[in-house]
Amino acid sequence: MPTLLDFRRRIRSVKNSQQITRAMKFVAAARLRRAQEAALAARPYAKELARVLRSIMSRIDQPEHPLLAHRPEEKILVIVLSGERGLAGAFNSNILRKATEFFRLHKGKRTSVIPVGKKGRDALKKAGFQFPAEYVNVLAKVNFGSARDIASVVTELYSKEEADSVYIVFSEFKTVMTPNLVVEKLLPVEAMRAEEESDAEKASAMVDYICEQPKEQLLDKLLPRYIETQILRAMLESSAAEYAARMTAMESATKNAGDVIEALTLHMNKVRQAAITKEIIEIVSGASSTA
Repeated sequence: MPTLLDFRRRIRSVKNSQQITRAMKFVAAARLRRAQEAALAARPYAKELARVLRSIMSRIDQPEHPLLAHRPEEKILVIVLSGERGLAGAFNSNILRKATEFFRLHKGKRTSVIPVGKKGRDALKKAGFQFPAEYVNVLAKVNFGSARDIASVVTELYSKEEADSVYIVFSEFKTVMTPNLVVEKLLPVEAMRAEEESDAEKASAMVDYICEQPKEQLLDKLLPRYIETQILRAMLESSAAEYAARMTAMESATKNAGDVIEALTLHMNKVRQAAITKEIIEIVSGASSTA
């Protein structure tokens, strides 16, 4: 049976862990605020860029560009955005589960993966996937340069016909408690189908933008920028979702540590009370026997 010293050591250890988890919660909360602001600020730009691109594509009879080429989907390239570290609850496992479901749906096709994030890289490498490129330590501080590098590799592979389609799997920031796992198709760039368009999007697609350059020249400039923007937005969303998951996980761990401390303290008091009662009984018994 554990002694009082064992209980005190265990309580001290749990209290130290609780201090660590509480500090990690505050750090994640501070970083979440900045990441959330960046993710929300990137959404309007990405959405408006998609509208402009869709409007220009609708005004060209047969737009020709390597990123618009449609081929039979035999070779698929998937960008998987995961976390760089653990201690984020089910964040990484949910992303990998979503990616695994996608791989299962396209089981008969040749699939290659570009992992972004150390946790996803390690798990997918164990699963036997080959990486044309990999990116780690880029989500802790998201910048446009990293998104541009990823977009450059993706567009090059697609232009060389080493990939017939490109998808991106990431966790979109919705709320602190409820992330949204998303699989988006990046390439080939397609106009939104009529049944998917809202009235506002239909109206925005028909806006007569005044362009100085020819529409084909604008298309050549906008398509690479569109890919870069979509990847950057996904990275910002994934970063915010990871910090939200870590903050929630550390808050839960701190609360659980408090429950453990309370339970251990209760058991320790019972053991101490039992020891005191035993000593009193021994003293009384000794006094009775001498009398």
